[in-house]
Amino acid sequence: MITADQIKQLRDATGISVMQCKKALEDAGGDTDKALVFLKKKGIEVAAKKSDRTLNAGVVEAYIHPGGAVGAMVELNCETDFVSRNEEFKALAKDLVMHIAASAPIYLDDTSILASVLQATKDTFTKEVSELDKPEEMKSKILEGKVAAYLSERTLLKQPFVKNPDETVSDLLKNKIQKFGEKIEIRRFARFSLLDK
Repeated sequence: MITADQIKQLRDATGISVMQCKKALEDAGGDTDKALVFLKKKGIEVAAKKSDRTLNAGVVEAYIHPGGAVGAMVELNCETDFVSRNEEFKALAKDLVMHIAASAPIYLDDTSILASVLQATKDTFTKEVSELDKPEEMKSKILEGKVAAYLSERTLLKQPFVKNPDETVSDLLKNKIQKFGEKIEIRRFARFSLLDK
């Protein structure tokens, strides 16, 4: 038997509708942890279904860190003005711009990484990996792993979200897509730091 307290607890943890939380708990046999996993998978499915929708609204949010040495801007898009005016959507934009200021991403996603940057990163780690006493096949996998880890740290959608390091920025957006029922996307961002070259 699913209790109202369980539903409330799951709703408070995810922000997802009562009906979706109830269904997830029923499917998980009342296990909250399994229900969270179910909702996460559902969020990925919902995001995939909405991926081809047109974005016609959104907000631009800016943040200047106290002291004025670091600042950031983000453009967060959605499908309708109804969602873009929603306080929770605006709060998401604020959280994202603060994350950008704190985490200093360089790239939005994998597609924004130039081939020359990818090659330079591989070249940087190749010498280090070539000195390992491992079979060539393993060295190749180690090199791939090092390059992926290095670039992930600098790619916004792959970074652990500063307010909840258990989820990436991409996971956060997928959860919000499920919650708002609309496609949400970071179109672009910029970060400024005093005396950056």
